[in-house]
Amino acid sequence: MKMWKLFGIIFFCGLLSPSREVLSGLSCAVSPRAMQNVLSDAILQNGLLQQHLQGLVLPNIMGDGGLLSSPTSITGLHLVKVRLPRLSVVLLPGIGVQLTVTAKLELSGNCLVGLLSDLIDILVDVNITANIKCTNFESGTVQVIIEDCLCILGAIKIKLLSGLLSLSVNDIVLNKLTATLPGLLCPVVDIVINLVNIQLMGTLNAVIPVGTAGTIHYQLASLPFTSGLFLGLDLDGAVQQVGGSIIPHDSSPSALPPLLDKLLVLGLRQSFLTAVLSLLLQIPPQTFPCTPEAFSGASHLQEAITALVPSGCSVCRGSSALSIRITLAGKPLILLEENKATVRLSVMIQVFVKRLDGSILNLLLLKADLGLNARVSIAGGRLVLGLSLGSTSLSLESSDVGISNVSSLKPHFSGLLVETFLPLINAALSIGIPLPNVLGIPLLKVEIQI
Repeated sequence: MKMWKLFGIIFFCGLLSPSREVLSGLSCAVSPRAMQNVLSDAILQNGLLQQHLQGLVLPNIMGDGGLLSSPTSITGLHLVKVRLPRLSVVLLPGIGVQLTVTAKLELSGNCLVGLLSDLIDILVDVNITANIKCTNFESGTVQVIIEDCLCILGAIKIKLLSGLLSLSVNDIVLNKLTATLPGLLCPVVDIVINLVNIQLMGTLNAVIPVGTAGTIHYQLASLPFTSGLFLGLDLDGAVQQVGGSIIPHDSSPSALPPLLDKLLVLGLRQSFLTAVLSLLLQIPPQTFPCTPEAFSGASHLQEAITALVPSGCSVCRGSSALSIRITLAGKPLILLEENKATVRLSVMIQVFVKRLDGSILNLLLLKADLGLNARVSIAGGRLVLGLSLGSTSLSLESSDVGISNVSSLKPHFSGLLVETFLPLINAALSIGIPLPNVLGIPLLKVEIQI
């Protein structure tokens, strides 16, 4: 796969005055240059066209000669090699892709002119133009059909081993190839295009594991569409937990930004990203003693809590260390604004002591609503989020010892979460969100916009 100059990626949400409504997890805009690279690699560089043209046998060419020339017959004429193949692409709005292949075909056979037998080599320029349209969308796949295939012959060079060549042979070959080659080449192009379609569908329809938590099933959501500027693809992204439960996500109509100089723009919707975060962030409850070994600010936190305990609570003023339990509450939510991505996440924080009889005394049950600033990067074809604490909102759910105001505890618990829980979140997210390998276009020199 050749290294292409620039791949573009963008995350967005909400309504962006769409020109075409789509209801899927992802949308892609592929530039004509990218399509040309993709098809050139698949058809020419990988030898697919050469493979299916190799050994192509042409009908015998017969000429009766006439009054001033001898009868001519050319038999066993077959294709030896495809030379200098080139491919170009034009996107036809509302129709599909116009594919043009130019090449020199090297043909060889036996030539009989009168009673003289000779070997004949023919080099013919061909220009094949085919209009390709996608149709019959079903279950994430489409069929491709060639609506028009035009094959034009250019210059023809004929060489006999003996070096003798009459005008009659030249005229006969030109007329017969003009009549027969299009009918032979266009069906081959049709076969090649359908094979390429199968290959490219495989890049769009794939089940990709997300660590051990589950999978994302990417699938083409609708028929591809074309404008003069790009080929549009909408993909569903079904986020599935291990065991088969699918995490639902809503989709909103949206529009992709202009390609500018990029090969590809990939739009990931807020709801889809939120569903994948729910899959990744499956952190079990964390319980640990409130000691300096577990948390550097443990002594200050214990002092701050002790100061809030009403007088007369002897059991909670003992010298035994407090214990802390942190549990995820609800599902994460990613919010996308211009140049900013924030993850909203809630956790429950339980601060308790064990009585001598083994029972639990809850000093505090708190809910912390976190605003986490997201840093976004691409690594190994995956979207990786790194989170840092932006804001904390602390609220008291209950207290068995009568604590009623916890506002002074906010900095202590913010520090606790940054030191003990946020690393667990980032470790879970480090797996990354696997991105679809759209048409095999590599993720090189990625530009990320929010």
